[in-house]
Amino acid sequence: MPSMRILILDKNHPLITEQLNAKNFILEEDFTSSYDEVCRKIQNYDGVIIRSRIPLDKNFLEKAKSLKFIARVGAGMENIDIPVAEKLGIKLINSPEGNRDSVAEHVVGMLLILMNRLFIASQEVKNGIWLREENRGDELLGKTVGLIGYGNMGKATAKRLSGFGCKVIFYDILPDLSDEFAEQVSLEELQEKAEVLSLHIPLTEQTHYMIDGSFIVGMKHDFYFVNTARGKNVETKSLVEALKSGKVKGACLDVLEYEKSSFENLETENEDLNYLLESEKAIVTPHIAGWTVQSKEKLAQVIVDKIITQFA
Repeated sequence: MPSMRILILDKNHPLITEQLNAKNFILEEDFTSSYDEVCRKIQNYDGVIIRSRIPLDKNFLEKAKSLKFIARVGAGMENIDIPVAEKLGIKLINSPEGNRDSVAEHVVGMLLILMNRLFIASQEVKNGIWLREENRGDELLGKTVGLIGYGNMGKATAKRLSGFGCKVIFYDILPDLSDEFAEQVSLEELQEKAEVLSLHIPLTEQTHYMIDGSFIVGMKHDFYFVNTARGKNVETKSLVEALKSGKVKGACLDVLEYEKSSFENLETENEDLNYLLESEKAIVTPHIAGWTVQSKEKLAQVIVDKIITQFA
């Protein structure tokens, strides 16, 4: 097979270029060109490696006359027009295996911080305030945790939570996924039993605003909520109303509805966002659940291995 030309549009771990160069792929890095500039030259490449900087929409893909694959260093593929790519015969590659452990640890870490008021208590002590009863925590032990989505992220999270003595249940659109760490149930049973709810789903037409006012009302118990998936899986207005009413006891949010599509920053400000940023009942982090030193390398290695296996 002739050497394939690959365009790399985002900065990633250097092992990508090192290992692909060693296999005689021809690489070009372009971290600054605009969408239009990339569209003008994309016909020259057999493959493209991306994170989230540029959307690969219908217009982009139809200009990519030679493109054989798109490799996203990460899990979500919502910045790619998947039906068009598949129609054009472009192979889609991602690497959810690379940051599943990072995401799982982030879920557990946020829950422990929120439920034990660790940020709040620490800041109070640093400010000369010593409150014990007011900072009494809530244990994970014995809680029923409901996961929506049981792919790489969901399974890794269930494994960690089972070690805390939690009963883990999950809902997934695929059948027969139960294992030693979690039991598959219907969405209705999950809503009936879960005391903690954690999302591990992609963003699709079906999952956009999946967690809305109606879903929250359908939860039998007051519950803790965790989202490390995508911000638009959740209707923020309804989440804020539930936090104010106490139906949601606390929220751990690594993603927000108001993020830019590139995940680089927030693109809007409103009353609901301000509430989340100021409330003691919410922990908000800047889309870093899958963003560890180790995951950066693992994400890249998974992508390289898949490209070499299929195209070297």
